[in-house]
Amino acid sequence: MPITLTTDPSRQDLDAIHRMLAGTYWSPGIRREIVAEALRNSITVVAVDEATGTTVGLARVVTDRATFAWLCDVFVDERWRGQGISRRMIEELERHPALQTLRRWCLATRDAHGLYEQFGYGPVPADRWMEKQCPKDAWQDPVTRA
Repeated sequence: MPITLTTDPSRQDLDAIHRMLAGTYWSPGIRREIVAEALRNSITVVAVDEATGTTVGLARVVTDRATFAWLCDVFVDERWRGQGISRRMIEELERHPALQTLRRWCLATRDAHGLYEQFGYGPVPADRWMEKQCPKDAWQDPVTRA
């Protein structure tokens, strides 16, 4: 079954993307409207099963489109994993015209280090980066939090 990659936002199936993203370890129970807003404000590539028109994967970049990009929300539906779709989506984003002048790409992962190392990512010195965790009630569905 052929998979098409596209950066066309009109090809995004918000329901499928929300369902997959809400089931990840980094965004459990994320509200649908938060996902929609994130997609609107990012550069995305979606993987679409052309036989059914179903969205089977997404990779998203948050960026200023000049110097910095945060690669996030890279996921593929479980039924489609192991076919190189994540790798293809990342390659597509790295070729995106708006991302050709970047000085730095960043990401965070718990379990996909091997994938990202193929693209030149490596560990960040612990003394350089800081983060702030926001309360879950700002983004998570209250039913999921229970």
